[in-house]
Amino acid sequence: MNIIRPKIYINEVRTKHGKIACSSSELDLGVTLKGGQSFRWFDHDDGYRGVFDGCVWTLTQNDTHLSYTVQGPLVDYKNYDKILSDYFRLDVCLHDLCKKWIASDQHFKKSLNKTNGVRILNQDVVENVFSFICSSNNNIQRISGMVQKLCTLFSEKICSIEGKDYYSFPSIEALASTDVENKLREEKFGYRAGYIANTAKHLVQLGGKEWLSNLHKENNASYVDARKQLVTLPGVGPKVADCICLMSLGHLEAIPVDTHIFQIAKASYLPHLKQYKTVTPKIHEEIGNYLRELWGPSAGWAQALVFCAKINDVTACTTSRNKRERTKES
Repeated sequence: MNIIRPKIYINEVRTKHGKIACSSSELDLGVTLKGGQSFRWFDHDDGYRGVFDGCVWTLTQNDTHLSYTVQGPLVDYKNYDKILSDYFRLDVCLHDLCKKWIASDQHFKKSLNKTNGVRILNQDVVENVFSFICSSNNNIQRISGMVQKLCTLFSEKICSIEGKDYYSFPSIEALASTDVENKLREEKFGYRAGYIANTAKHLVQLGGKEWLSNLHKENNASYVDARKQLVTLPGVGPKVADCICLMSLGHLEAIPVDTHIFQIAKASYLPHLKQYKTVTPKIHEEIGNYLRELWGPSAGWAQALVFCAKINDVTACTTSRNKRERTKES
């Protein structure tokens, strides 16, 4: 089989420690990292460990600061404080956004009691596309396993830490290689194997990561056009397209409508939808348009708080708070 095999970076593995001022009311690591946005983070001691930007990050927080250890082929010209800040969009004041949403929506305030500190991650677009293709009819634990399998099979090893190997996310070209689909079917990806392989091949024809990057808001792409282009990819429907727009392309007005948001919309916002059992493209559009009008240009972020309030159990919230308490003096 012509599969691109994992290889080890030739760069020297280095370690850097840092700390960023950040209130725990502005960022809750637990619900942000493990609430269904990214699938590469796991609990580690009093914090969380995961991979992004080609490095391994270990994060902890207390009430006032976010602390990190980053390991991998680090380079001197990179500002790792800024990389981490950009990943969590820490330049945006969540408190100010919440005040606007509370003022415009009588139902919104009850979500804040459970999910203060949920932030929209600013993720790599390639990783986001293929991760959310894996998310179709799936749960977070299984999606995480599939994403990890993609990395170990088709990408580069970053380093080993405490006996565990960590890998970067594979390139589009690696996922477009011959026999990727067959290998993924062997690994129990099911119909998603075809979506992954065919999307990768299609993206290569379109221009690869550059084509995806051109859909970013910073490159003057509109949300409507970006979404329209994304749904042409195999395995990318309206919800997945909105996830990609929201979490990787800067379109914070994008609202992924899954069964949880559908139920919330029927209960609190659009009661006439109670007669419907499933989310059709037309219903997805109606819910998205209504909530964008209600919540404004960062409606997708508001949706994330409401979503986490719906799915997040008390144990997850308590675990995150306890980890902050144990690192309060750090």
